[in-house]
Amino acid sequence: MIYRKATFKDVESMYNLVNAYAGQGLMLGRSRNMLYETLRDFILAEDNGEVVGIGALHLVWDSLAEIRAMAVAPHVIKSGIGRNIVQGLIEEAKALEIKTIFTLTYQPNFFIKQGFTELSKDQLPHKVWKECINCTKFPNCDEIALKIEI
Repeated sequence: MIYRKATFKDVESMYNLVNAYAGQGLMLGRSRNMLYETLRDFILAEDNGEVVGIGALHLVWDSLAEIRAMAVAPHVIKSGIGRNIVQGLIEEAKALEIKTIFTLTYQPNFFIKQGFTELSKDQLPHKVWKECINCTKFPNCDEIALKIEI
């Protein structure tokens, strides 16, 4: 298993992985445009040339970042790939001197096992909502907000 930063050649695989889950209502979808624009945010897991997991660390504000677009291919779930991606993103955040990481998710138990705790979306900074306002679920977001202090 190789963990690395995403490149342009990975976008189609990333798009397919995320949107397969989005089609099942398990996460929010992502456009190819969004993936291209935020490509530097992503790390991925590659197994024998196949992208089997992705996750992004998106910088939001001073010492604040979001983990988003976390997805692991169904045939490798429960193999530690998701946990390793989150840990890689946390290490990247530490190097940037980020103090708080949050996530909005439909899979809260996965993040709770990584040390995240639930919080009210009302506690998220106003800057976060500048992105949420463009979401099809705004203002009735049904994702669960969690955070970790690092």
